[in-house]
Amino acid sequence: MPHEVIMPALGMAQDTGLLVNWLKQPGDAVKAGDALFEVETDKSTMEVEAPADGFLTDVSASAGEDVPVGQVIARISDSPEGAGTAAPAAASEAPAPAPAAKVAGKEVIMPALGMAQDTGLIVAWHKAPGDAVAAGDVLLEVETDKSTMEVEAGHDGFVAALYAEAGEDVPVGNVIAVISADKPDSPVQTSARDKTPAVAPRKPDPQPVQPAARPEHPAPKPAATPGRDMVDGRILASPKARRLAAEQGLDLTRLVAAGIAQPYHVADLETLRALPTASPSAGAAPCRITASVPRAGFAAFVDWLSDQARTPPGAVQAVFAAASLRAATGAKTLRVRVEAPLIGTVSDYADPDLAGLAQATPADGAPPSLILRDLTGSRITDLALGADEAPVLSIATDGEAFSISLEFVDGQLDRTQAIAVIDGFAGRLDEPLRHLL
Repeated sequence: MPHEVIMPALGMAQDTGLLVNWLKQPGDAVKAGDALFEVETDKSTMEVEAPADGFLTDVSASAGEDVPVGQVIARISDSPEGAGTAAPAAASEAPAPAPAAKVAGKEVIMPALGMAQDTGLIVAWHKAPGDAVAAGDVLLEVETDKSTMEVEAGHDGFVAALYAEAGEDVPVGNVIAVISADKPDSPVQTSARDKTPAVAPRKPDPQPVQPAARPEHPAPKPAATPGRDMVDGRILASPKARRLAAEQGLDLTRLVAAGIAQPYHVADLETLRALPTASPSAGAAPCRITASVPRAGFAAFVDWLSDQARTPPGAVQAVFAAASLRAATGAKTLRVRVEAPLIGTVSDYADPDLAGLAQATPADGAPPSLILRDLTGSRITDLALGADEAPVLSIATDGEAFSISLEFVDGQLDRTQAIAVIDGFAGRLDEPLRHLL
């Protein structure tokens, strides 16, 4: 199936692109990622890559031409047959026109952030109708099939019109906003699905208010609206919110499950942290993985460490468990709860692997990322109690070996992460010096 090659928008203030040079000739074989042609904008000259494997055909623009953004200028076909310069694309193939109600000012279009991109998903607007903007201000966030990117306004002025809402897919080249030189009396705001733009309500003059008492938990956003807040099952979130969630081991799907409206920003991570930890549902079958390693290496290591510093075995296990979980998930902050049921002690450790073996000290605080159940010294050799509020890593003795098990449910760890956690923990118990190296 042929893939269309379009003139991309490499900047928000760009309406056309100057085709400097074709780097491939009609009929040439190309691979996705090959430099296909060069485009000059008002700021720079950039190479544009081929969107797919195949042959370059139906070239409809020549070097030196200014081509409207979004116009098809060639195709990547399955065969070189019929390769050559085709007639220029008809006007009907150009991007869809701007909305009917014309607002004076500089138009902002949906940029093509990749050659294979036909539409862009608006994750969030950073400016509202009537707001003042500078050319370098972030106006909106756009999600493509590869990434989420912040897009600048491109012009100084005021937001006179927004022609799409967060959560909507907009064709590349469509006008999505207008920046006017003067502050608009009646800024326009509409959905991309609407044919007639609506006048955005005027912002009332600020009135002094008494600060309300801060609730124990952040107030949730309104419930998500089906069909608008979810697009093809994707979660709408700012790049910074996604990055911080990944670093802190936070699951954004919990916000969706709680009915918190998208898109999500950094402030929503506080709401996520305040959500009660859900106990595994009765219908969720726990998964269990087991391992066995010799005890001799760990026993010798603890004896040696006791001569250097008074570090209890439970703290050492917490260090090894946290290091294994961090390596498997990439989380930046972790809490390990060490339970010794036979003697009735519970200790919480905050990032014990980062503190170091000799400095791992108990710390009260947030819910655990992992529960380590220490049954060494007992007659128990194995157990399966089911999942808890966090994945449970149990360690018992079986003769001259440690018997290790990891219990979890979907949503706490995925299968690949779980295997890496128990394998990493078992490896550290077997060869403790690996951790020091």
